[in-house]
Amino acid sequence: MLKAADILDSETEKWAKLLTSEMGKTYKSAIAEVEKCALVCRHYADHAENIMQDEIIETEASKSYVKHLPIGVVLAVMPWNFPFWQVFRFAAPALMAGNVGLLKHASNVPGSALAIEEIFNRAGFEKGCFQTLLIGSEKVEAILKDDRVRAATLTGSEPAGRSVAATCGSEIKTTVLELGGSDAFIVMPSADMELAIDKAVTGRTMNNGQSCIAAKRFIIHADIYNEFRDKMVARFENLKVGDPMDDDTDIGPLAVKQIRDELDEQVTASIKAGAALLCGGNIPQGKGYFYTPTVLDDIPENAPAFSEELFGPVASLYKVESLEDAIKLANATRFGLGSAIMTQDEKEMEIAFRDLDAGSTFVNSNVASDPRLPFGGVKSSGYGRELSSDGLLEFVNRKTISIN
Repeated sequence: MLKAADILDSETEKWAKLLTSEMGKTYKSAIAEVEKCALVCRHYADHAENIMQDEIIETEASKSYVKHLPIGVVLAVMPWNFPFWQVFRFAAPALMAGNVGLLKHASNVPGSALAIEEIFNRAGFEKGCFQTLLIGSEKVEAILKDDRVRAATLTGSEPAGRSVAATCGSEIKTTVLELGGSDAFIVMPSADMELAIDKAVTGRTMNNGQSCIAAKRFIIHADIYNEFRDKMVARFENLKVGDPMDDDTDIGPLAVKQIRDELDEQVTASIKAGAALLCGGNIPQGKGYFYTPTVLDDIPENAPAFSEELFGPVASLYKVESLEDAIKLANATRFGLGSAIMTQDEKEMEIAFRDLDAGSTFVNSNVASDPRLPFGGVKSSGYGRELSSDGLLEFVNRKTISIN
């Protein structure tokens, strides 16, 4: 695993160019993604042995404990938006636990899928420990029903998650699901306004807006709403859309035409329903699946922007009169992946920790995945946890041992 990290670090530019060419993320963000993959490899190389230690439990027996054993073959169904990171955050803990990883990657990133298998093979893992399957989604059900496959993890859409969960449920196999998100980003009057704007813009535009944990719904207290709105629009209008290989590009193309067209349809339908278009909202002329950075406000409940995940550089703004109203609106979605609040008030922080119905709450920063912290959601955003010790223990047999 340490060798895999070394390969990632020594060939960062090569792998980053592959990511950018396959799905359009900016080259600078692709560099960061490859570096993060090396980080997760090193994290589990350093900590897996400790996490897997026997767990001693005192009983009437002379010795009793929980022993952690690999569960076997795990199928990972992974998305295109972070072609390396999504896979490595599964593979690093799964392999260090002693499991075998099978990868069914998204069809538009086959080069990334093959590259990951190459990295693990070059790193010295035994042949077959990690295998890429270049198959269509119609083949997944049969693989899940194969007796050799013991578990599955999926990061992707809600319908895909339901399908995998249903099949694994019928087969009584473990699943971990990380699905869509419509993360709330609450801004209270005590917030540092410039920090809030910086985090809001970064949170909504990272990876060209194609991230499950991106800040998508900006819920702003009425006392500071106008200032936040005007600054947000000004920043969005100044974002550079263009060649993802250019250092000064902020927004590259969306991954595929379907994603771009669906986003445009959601924005158009939201405006027809009564939402106000503050900037953007169009497909620019020329080649590439680009979408102009967009800000909407006055969004009615029957608009797609209110209830659906917008997978691209579109920010939805909401005005509220209190933290109670902000949390009520934040929770008014079937998703529950991440949440963020910008505030200096400790009481407001504690209320947010308790009442926001999400897998995580970040204060004065954007939601992010970190190898040291559990990652996952609630409600229609999925179940189970990746990363930290939780991610490693999801796919082990916690076997009870009792010796009289």
